[in-house]
Amino acid sequence: MDDKRNIILAVVLSALILFGWPYIAQRFFPAANPPATQIQGGKTTPVASPNADPAADSPTAIRDRGAVLKGSPRVAIETPKLQGSINLKGARIDDIVLPTYRETIAKTSPAIRLYSPGGTRDAYFAGFGWSGAGLKGPDANTVWTASGSKLTPTTPVTLSWNNGAGQLFEIGLSVDKDFMFTVNQKVINSSSGPVAVQPYGYISRDGHSKDPSSWTIHTGPIGVFNNKANYDVNFQDLDEDGNQSFPSTGGWIGFTDKYWLSALVPDQKTAFTGQFRKGAGSQYQADYSLTPVLLGAGKAVSQTSRLFVGAKEVRTLEAYQDAPAPLGISLFDRAIDWGWFYWFEKPIFSLLHWLFTQIGNFGVAIICLTLIVRGIMFPVAQRQFASMAAMRAVQPKLKALQEKYKDDKPKLQQEMMELYKREKVNPLAGCLPIFLQIPIFFALYKVLQLTIEMRHQPFVLWIKDLSAPDPLHVLNLFGLLDFQPPAFLAIGVLAILLGISMWLQFKLNPAQMDPMQQQIFSLMPWMMMFVMAPFAAGLLVYWITNNLLSMAQQWWLYKRHPVLSTPATAK
Repeated sequence: MDDKRNIILAVVLSALILFGWPYIAQRFFPAANPPATQIQGGKTTPVASPNADPAADSPTAIRDRGAVLKGSPRVAIETPKLQGSINLKGARIDDIVLPTYRETIAKTSPAIRLYSPGGTRDAYFAGFGWSGAGLKGPDANTVWTASGSKLTPTTPVTLSWNNGAGQLFEIGLSVDKDFMFTVNQKVINSSSGPVAVQPYGYISRDGHSKDPSSWTIHTGPIGVFNNKANYDVNFQDLDEDGNQSFPSTGGWIGFTDKYWLSALVPDQKTAFTGQFRKGAGSQYQADYSLTPVLLGAGKAVSQTSRLFVGAKEVRTLEAYQDAPAPLGISLFDRAIDWGWFYWFEKPIFSLLHWLFTQIGNFGVAIICLTLIVRGIMFPVAQRQFASMAAMRAVQPKLKALQEKYKDDKPKLQQEMMELYKREKVNPLAGCLPIFLQIPIFFALYKVLQLTIEMRHQPFVLWIKDLSAPDPLHVLNLFGLLDFQPPAFLAIGVLAILLGISMWLQFKLNPAQMDPMQQQIFSLMPWMMMFVMAPFAAGLLVYWITNNLLSMAQQWWLYKRHPVLSTPATAK
């Protein structure tokens, strides 16, 4: 009776996993990348100074991006990894394209557009300015004068504006070969009296990130304050609770998507106040302001900050973090939400990336990584099999005890513990490799999900993007039928191979004496086939390779422990 009840319970739980998995996966484990990557969406544009409503100067009508770009004087931006322009009206960096990254794997796919001007769809931009009591400072309508027509890594540009009241404002801009702008804000006071000036910088965006935030991946507001990464604020928090402020010395503040980052970086030795703000509708702003300075007559003051706009390349972020002063950005690599296993995921990524640079194929690098992991864990697996052999040897005695004390559970437990002690058997020893595999699997999951280095990386044949799910599905006859199956039924070739490899692994093991265990283990391969189908193809490549290596290892170790392959019989 108990066995029947247990089998029914196992079937019900299996059904819940199969049919409830789409919700669980969407909520806690975001699926792999879709074939196209978009940035933001919305209808209006935020932004102004830290002391104003983020939407105070925002137009309410969406205009064509091309027309907006032509409607104001601009300075071009050209670097190996950035293209775009600076709007001289308002001194906004509001036009940034990443030419080395495409929206999809198609050859004709447009490059990723990260920044877009106010008044356009997906508006997203940054700016710098000054505030102060009685100060006539520049605003969104101020037209600046540029010292040059193009900003490149070798040709910096200075923007200047005279307010006519005795103050000259300058913004010196330079850019490196990657994604970092250096911004020098300077005020020269030629009036007869002192003025108070408070420098600030802001990033404005319209709409939530298209990459969903979950407990495994953070998107939205992000920053490092007082040497601690903050992933606690999201768009929903700003919608419900309003503005949030973070005083800090050193650090940075901005917005992150899964692969892209826009971040303001004040001087790392300077105290600042970072804020996340919510405007009307879908408008958000991240900004910082420094301590006000009283600037005397005939004096000048300047301060240097930085703006990162680009891809979250691990090595690039680390280079900015590890650079000598005055850069050395605090915890800049935490722009990638490595999570709990940071200490373990970084080495996994480093090894995988090194293998990729040596081999040139990310899929083969994943296979080689699996071989290395299995090699390191081989001694542990030997201990597991030895423990399994010992457990199998005592199975007949355990069965006899179960029959003898079937009506006395406490006595049965006591006698089983005495048997394990007498035979020097640890029933949990065989579980150790499984527990060790959990952080490895989770670390690889995070690496494959988060790091842009695997985005759009091909493997072989139909696998053109290892960071996306397998595109060949059974239900549409591998693309011959023109429809897309629902996510929980989108069973691809790799998922089928995973199920088969797990089934073969199950068959390789000796039959379990307990019928309920046999039922559960026979269902597991096909449950996992459904569960893993929406995940990144690279993750399935790892798991299939791991299963094949496990089968080879089992075959070899069965020869060393023949008792494992011989069904035990109760005496």
